[in-house]
Amino acid sequence: MKKKIKIIIICAVSLLVIIIGLVVLRSLLGKKTEEKVFYTANKESYENVIEISGTIAAAQEQTLQALSAGTVTEVYVKEGDRVKKGDIIIQLDDSEQVYNLEKHDYNTATKRLTASERELKLLETERATLVQKVNDRKVIATFDGIIADLKASVGDSLAAKDKIGTLVNTDYLTAEVEVTETDVSKLKVGQKVLFTFPAYGKDTVTGYVTGWPAIGSVTNRGATVVKVKLRIDDYPEQILPYFSFTGKIEISPTETYVVVSRYAIGYEDKEPFVVIAKGEQKKAVKVQPYGNEYVKVLEGLEGGEVLLQQTKPKTSGSNRNRNNNGGNNNNRSGGGAPSGGGSQSGGAPRR
Repeated sequence: MKKKIKIIIICAVSLLVIIIGLVVLRSLLGKKTEEKVFYTANKESYENVIEISGTIAAAQEQTLQALSAGTVTEVYVKEGDRVKKGDIIIQLDDSEQVYNLEKHDYNTATKRLTASERELKLLETERATLVQKVNDRKVIATFDGIIADLKASVGDSLAAKDKIGTLVNTDYLTAEVEVTETDVSKLKVGQKVLFTFPAYGKDTVTGYVTGWPAIGSVTNRGATVVKVKLRIDDYPEQILPYFSFTGKIEISPTETYVVVSRYAIGYEDKEPFVVIAKGEQKKAVKVQPYGNEYVKVLEGLEGGEVLLQQTKPKTSGSNRNRNNNGGNNNNRSGGGAPSGGGSQSGGAPRR
């Protein structure tokens, strides 16, 4: 009898040990399955822009050149001087032209009493031609500006159309850039343009769109483009005409928002919420779909928060492990945007 009782006790103890072992094992397995998964709310910027490049130019530019051959008798300015519209910059020898004009005036005066009306009209036409020849012996500024360069000295002999310098108006700067035909519909006069000049470091200079022609053109690469005109009113003195630039025409202001995996969003009475990992605090949010795996958080998060998983991906085995990526599946390289995000017209999301 005692032997039987002993056997029963041993069996009961063994059974108890097995039960406890199973409970512990189940508890351990349960903890493993309930391992927490974290997601980070990433802040992203969306730029809707058209990328451009080119060289900047002065507001106005005049090539200084002799209109007829002759010897330089006067140089009235030097490089860097400011001149007004109509100022004489270079004077060529005009003794022959002045003599011919004075001789014509003398002949006209002696004939005025006897000449017919038709003869007098012909003399007036001839005088206008002689006056023009006198004026052609001068190089004159056609607008207010600065002498950018000047290569002429008294005694120089010039041929007609010889270039002797450049006059520029730098009250503002201009540029002409090529925009592809598919982006032309997005252009508006007055749109902000951000210029970056290699000669001016990383700081940007702000300009705007002033217009574009009603006709396109074809580049030597076979692309159809429209040449858009840009302008900069305020610019640093380090930037000079013919400096190169890259830039962006801003189609719409840069938009910044918070993006997070949709599995970080829970729903209570159809109202979305998240749980902040630190302190496991529940917080109401306002969201909208952003691609297949992400949502855009319109209200409730500022970006950078670490959140607990609220729903699980409907995938199995290796796919789930691959999606979770070690328990933080939206911490991808650079915090990349999901499908459907990004900027248009050549732009890209900034992080």
